[in-house]
Amino acid sequence: MKNYEISKIRNVSLLGHRGSGKTTMAESLLYISKAIDKMGTVENGSTVSDYDKEEIKRVFSINTSVIPVEYNDIKYNFLDTPGYLDFIGEVQSAVRVSGSSVIVLDATAGIEAGAERAWRMLEEDFQPRIIFLNKMDKGFIHYEKLLKELKEKFGKKIAPFCIPIGEKEEFKGFINVVEMKTRIFNGIECVDGEMDDSVDISEVRNLLLEAVAETDEKLLEKYFNGEEFTIEEIKNGLHKGVVNGDIVPVIVGSALQGIGIHTLLDMIKDYMPRPNEMFNGERRGQDQANEPITRKVDREQPFSAIVFKTLVDPFIGKISLFKVNSGVLKKDTEVFNPNKNKKEKIGQIFFLRGNKQEIAQEIGAGDIGATTKLQYTQTGDTLCDKDNIIIYRGIKFVKPCFYAGVEPADKADDEKLSMCLQKMTEEDPTFKMYRNHETKQLLIGGQGEKHLYITICKIKNKFGVHAVLNDVIVSYRETIKKETSAQGKHKKQSGGAGQYGDVFIRFTPCDSDFEFIDDIHGGVVPRSFIPAVEKGLIEAKEKGVLAGYPVIKFKATLYDGSYHAVDSNEISFKQAAILSFKKGISEANPVLLEPIMKFEIIIPELYLGDIMGDINKRRGRILGMDHNEYGEHVLFVEAPEVEMLKYALDLRAMTQGRGVFTFEFLRYDEVPNNLAQKIIEERKS
Repeated sequence: MKNYEISKIRNVSLLGHRGSGKTTMAESLLYISKAIDKMGTVENGSTVSDYDKEEIKRVFSINTSVIPVEYNDIKYNFLDTPGYLDFIGEVQSAVRVSGSSVIVLDATAGIEAGAERAWRMLEEDFQPRIIFLNKMDKGFIHYEKLLKELKEKFGKKIAPFCIPIGEKEEFKGFINVVEMKTRIFNGIECVDGEMDDSVDISEVRNLLLEAVAETDEKLLEKYFNGEEFTIEEIKNGLHKGVVNGDIVPVIVGSALQGIGIHTLLDMIKDYMPRPNEMFNGERRGQDQANEPITRKVDREQPFSAIVFKTLVDPFIGKISLFKVNSGVLKKDTEVFNPNKNKKEKIGQIFFLRGNKQEIAQEIGAGDIGATTKLQYTQTGDTLCDKDNIIIYRGIKFVKPCFYAGVEPADKADDEKLSMCLQKMTEEDPTFKMYRNHETKQLLIGGQGEKHLYITICKIKNKFGVHAVLNDVIVSYRETIKKETSAQGKHKKQSGGAGQYGDVFIRFTPCDSDFEFIDDIHGGVVPRSFIPAVEKGLIEAKEKGVLAGYPVIKFKATLYDGSYHAVDSNEISFKQAAILSFKKGISEANPVLLEPIMKFEIIIPELYLGDIMGDINKRRGRILGMDHNEYGEHVLFVEAPEVEMLKYALDLRAMTQGRGVFTFEFLRYDEVPNNLAQKIIEERKS
């Protein structure tokens, strides 16, 4: 694969809902460009993009794959992304480095949640896009109705560049409104044809010409004077409008049949931005003093790149995928990672196509490549010339919204499992792991049950470690509701020096987790033994009297006691404090507390009633409501953690994947008595 000038490179993400045909499109692009001799299929597990064992087994994409396509002296770096919400992190990293995107819609299904999510992501990133209505040869499709829905959902910038010819099995091509010609599928490929004079496309074409006129004052004057635009003027105007985000072309086709794929390539070349075109051809960053600096997207500039994806291979090690923002990266050179403040040695560099490597001597600005065995670098890090340091904005990944416990099927693999999970966090920044030291449970978090299950399947495939998922163990607490006092007397005589400690402690409810007060007067308990009393209470409060959960929100006041001149020691007073705690807490009306979480739930208005009703069933409280910039409802909710452990799955099901939420710990509240008794009984059993 040769090196291309910046002007001949296009970096394009393929986005959309699961099953919309993104991977089939990537396969069709490879086939049309003669990179492969035969199109593979997702169903047979023979595509270039879906090479992972789990992708082949499950018949859907899990990872973002880089698919370079060379066609008519243009290099297109397509980033084929997963459509499942569980793997949204793959989409976020792809969008971070692509200059434009194609949103692939299944025309038979209409606008699905994945397409809406992709649109929003591109809007926030100010990224130009094309909408490709795929599967036009499948099922009944009302093109005008679908176009109307697109405009209602996404606004006036939606612009049809094509009009389909035929429906369902009769779909055979389309009219290219810009070039005023037809492209008809003859059973093997699409061929250009003359447009039938009986077909009226004036309304659609006039809308396009109006959009062209608004991109330039001279063109606007020409439009009002009734003068015809040249094809070059139309294309230049449309290019400007698309790059500015004022126009979003809509084209039609069938990735499986190869219909519309040539047109898609031509449109990406004509209308999508070159790597050095957006943001005045500059990339903004910071120096090590956090001062803003810029770097031109130019091969003559000092080298800089951003790592957007990491792959963990049990044989090769770590593979880092990067996009070069400036300069040229050559093999066997040393670069600097300013995020980690470490130097990295670059060995081999290569282009990736799926999982196939093609060795490169150098990779220049605007292009995407990969290297192996970087010691410190992680996804989102910047690599740059050590004498010209710049730090680019990292990649903002979503936080986990679903957790599960995990343990090895073979207890001997406990340490190995932790190591493998750690490697998975490097490969997938939306996947997290930590150990709850209170419950001793190893927890993993991600975007859903499918996300976590596939991750542990990957571990089994790559490292041979079999793991199983468990429900999360909720960390309850205990507290007291009334004041009480109790004596704790520890006396032990077994020949020789004995043990003696005697304390009186008052236990009182309070707002802080734990407070110890020394209220001893007259030396009834020597000063040297008082820290031992506090130590005994700290140890004892870790195991409450109801169900063995830690006790919080109480104050312990040491106000009296006695000692023996010979037999008293620190151990004796520590034990006396523990005895006083057990007796006092038991008599202070102990109750069980549960963790209450704070949720911010974002949903379309259509699902508001169902979601509010469901929150009430989960013992939740809706504290307030707001609207975001997209007109969606934002609910502010408090709910017990135990009721919301699988909320990520339930919300997705109730909203067809359109609802999202974030959460954080808020406080502990008392558990209703009927539920508390069940928890206590289960704990004791």
